Amino acid sequence: MEHTERIMKILEEQNITGYRLSKEIGISKSLTGKWKEKPSSKVSSSILVSIADYLDCSVDYLLGRTDNPEMNK
Repeated sequence: MEHTERIMKILEEQNITGYRLSKEIGISKSLTGKWKEKPSSKVSSSILVSIADYLDCSVDYLLGRTDNPEMNK
C-alpha cells in the first residue's frame, strides 16, 4: 500500500475530509485530490511529519514500515 493510500484510509476511518486536513496543516487542497487520483504521488518529509502529527500516528506507519500506527514514546 502506498503512503498516500494509508493517509486516505486513516482520514476515512477518522471521518476527516481531505479538505479539512489541508486547512488544518496548511497544504494545498488539490494535493489530497491528487493522492486519490495517483496514489503513488510523492509527499515531502515535512508534510508527512505534519500529517502524522495531525493524525496522531507515526511517519513509519504512513510509510508502511510498520503496521502499528502508534508512535513510540
